Amino acid sequence: MSPRHLALLGTLLFLTACKEPPPPARTESKRYFGTPPDGKLHVYFFDVGQGDAALIVSPEGHTVLVDTGPATAANHLVNRLPELLSKPLDLVILTHPHNDHHGALEPVLKRVGARQLMEPQLPKAPDAYDALLTAVSERGVQVISPAPPTATPNAPQRIALGKDVALTVLWPRAPSDALLESEDASLEVNSIILRLSYGQTSVLLMGDALAQTEEYLLARDVTVQSTLLKVGAHGMARATSAPFLSRVGARAAVISVGANNEFKAPAAATLERLKAAGTQVFRTDIDGEVQVVSDGTVLTVTPQTLPKGAPADTRYTLEGRGPTPEPTVWAGKPLSQPAPAPAVEQPVEAPVAKTEPTPAAPPGGKKYKGPFHASRLRQLFHVPECRAAHSIAQKNLVIYKTREEADHANRVPHDCIP
Repeated sequence: MSPRHLALLGTLLFLTACKEPPPPARTESKRYFGTPPDGKLHVYFFDVGQGDAALIVSPEGHTVLVDTGPATAANHLVNRLPELLSKPLDLVILTHPHNDHHGALEPVLKRVGARQLMEPQLPKAPDAYDALLTAVSERGVQVISPAPPTATPNAPQRIALGKDVALTVLWPRAPSDALLESEDASLEVNSIILRLSYGQTSVLLMGDALAQTEEYLLARDVTVQSTLLKVGAHGMARATSAPFLSRVGARAAVISVGANNEFKAPAAATLERLKAAGTQVFRTDIDGEVQVVSDGTVLTVTPQTLPKGAPADTRYTLEGRGPTPEPTVWAGKPLSQPAPAPAVEQPVEAPVAKTEPTPAAPPGGKKYKGPFHASRLRQLFHVPECRAAHSIAQKNLVIYKTREEADHANRVPHDCIP
């Protein structure tokens, strides 16, 4: 064999030896590995730094994520949530448009998905928040509001999570009740407030609601009595008033707060009020993630980090405060059935009617003629001069020529329309 042939053979042998074997066939791993329902109610108050995020898992496996914490919590949540979920979330609730409550929403939805999202539809929401809702709706998530049932406007909206388990929306109640006004905290005072009940146990989640909201609820004798309180506004001094604590009567409280935060929360005054009320306090900056489990009779609280010297199996047991009524439907449909398409799916430009019927006169005899402005993302509609109408992004603007068109689209009149 010639030297040239020997060199060529050597090159071929070298290439053959360096060729990597094909990778072994892989079996696609399951996206979620949450445990199956165990017949108990679970609430996980995540340690997301300075922000709020809590997961509710009902005894039958229905799931609700209340807030998603700040953007810095994204890595933690996209790893933690799959440990607790076996399917996409049934519902995400954003209590109000502040970044420390919705900052990680997009990565969370990308990782675990959700069927519906509830948000309070506040008129002074930032443009970036409306853009976030647009992205959510384009992902196929239905955006809904916390409005009371149309058939029973004096009753609260109740979300059934299975037998004996319900999530009641205590506030806001637009359009049945006007939103609260505040010069510097209009978003906070109108946070979504939730009461989770299972048998004789209950958990009250206050979002960033302040004392003004608490006073409003107390004046209307709203049921706030609960076994455990998720303290509002991260424990800042302007919330969690003594009269409110007295009415709630919680045996324990959770404060979701970041260590050494710039707001110096929780405030010493808030901690003093909780102590005076005899309420045991758990803090995510000290206790880490706080897990709450209910069998319908008692709540068991397990902090991630225990006090020095406490046994590793330490649990805190709270007796329930008494039974609550059992709701069975959510917006007219059981939770397990698909909900009707919400108003967010209305076209950006509503069809113009061939004839223009005169709208019915509201109380006082004043007639409101079109056009009416609404957001593609929200159920309310407004007169054009309304301040809330001015905040609607052009790409989300829906224009109805008459009030009948808005009514037929299942829109709800804003306070600017008596």
